[in-house]
Formats: sequence, C-alpha cells, structure tokens
Amino acid sequence: MTLTAGVVAVQGDVSEHAAAIERAAASHGQDSEVVEIRKSGLVPDCDVLLMPGGESTTISRLIQREGIAEEIIDHVEAGKPMLATCAGLIVASTDAYDDRVETLNLLDVTVERNAFGRQKDSFEAPLDVDGLDDPFPAVFIRAPVIDGVFEGVEVLARWGDNPVAVKQGPVVGTSFHPELTDDSRIHDLAFFPDSTD
Repeated sequence: MTLTAGVVAVQGDVSEHAAAIERAAASHGQDSEVVEIRKSGLVPDCDVLLMPGGESTTISRLIQREGIAEEIIDHVEAGKPMLATCAGLIVASTDAYDDRVETLNLLDVTVERNAFGRQKDSFEAPLDVDGLDDPFPAVFIRAPVIDGVFEGVEVLARWGDNPVAVKQGPVVGTSFHPELTDDSRIHDLAFFPDSTD
C-alpha cells in the first residue's frame, strides 16, 4: 500500500519534508507519494499531513482563503496523523498572540512567535525526545516558544524550561525544523506512532 502524504505548500520549500517522509515510510517498508497542497480538495485523500514552517500569518491567510483550513481540521478529527513544525505549530495552536493568525485549535497550546530570537540567533541542539532512544539534532530557526500547555497535551521534549515538541491526539507539533537534518525520526514518530522498531 502506498502512503499518501500531504504537505501544505502554500508557502516555502517543501522538498526537505518530502524527503524525510519518504525516508520514514521506506524504513517501514512502505512506498509513499507526496502531494503538495496549494488548493482545497487534496487533503481528504491524504493518509498523513504535514504543515511546515514559513511565515505563520501568510500560511494562516492562504489556507483560510483556499478552503484548506477546514479540510485540515477534518483530517485531524478523523484521527489521521499530522506533523506541524515551526510556523505550522503556530497555526495549529489555540493562541499565537497575534490577531493576524487564525489558529486551527488543533493543539491546546499557546505559542509566542520568534521567541527564540531572529535568524541570526538560530542554533542546533541535541534534544531528548520521548519515544526516541538517542538525542535528536534539532535545528531552531526563528523558533516559536510554547509557553502554555493545557489538558490533553503531552510534552515530548523541552529545551531549558520550554516545551519544544508536543503531541495531542494524532497531532505532533515542534518548535524546531526536523526536516533540516538527515534524521527522519520525528517524521517517523508523527506518522508511524504504533511502530515497535
């Protein structure tokens, strides 16, 4: 069976995420097809969904305008996996402290945009993540901070005092960019949660 993976591609480059999904699927002996989502009507055919980084205000505006937002919510309500990274995490949250971002309320967390600093403050750090045996090489670029975690949300990883990876139902959200390494374990954790590797 081929895994159909949708990557919300209304903004930014999605090739790194596509490659990570393909590696994760291959490690489970599955073929995968990556679909770039820029219009409505594609999400319902996806087995898994990924909302990547970029500019959260732009992503929010475009997925609402194109009718994709409601399809993303339906995808999650059907129990299908989704990974939301960096700006994707902001859009998936319940509150981004910014009226320009119409959040999807898929992760019951509050998120402060760019709280780890600007582009020049980017860094990579070994991160202990629940469910992974070895630290993950997390890349933080203009990363948001999760500053409020509410009932039903599991914290998977922290950097200092701040949660930087969370899970609620079928949704995993990260402050960092897991696609910018050759390590696809975060995609694996999000899309193959029942694996017993």
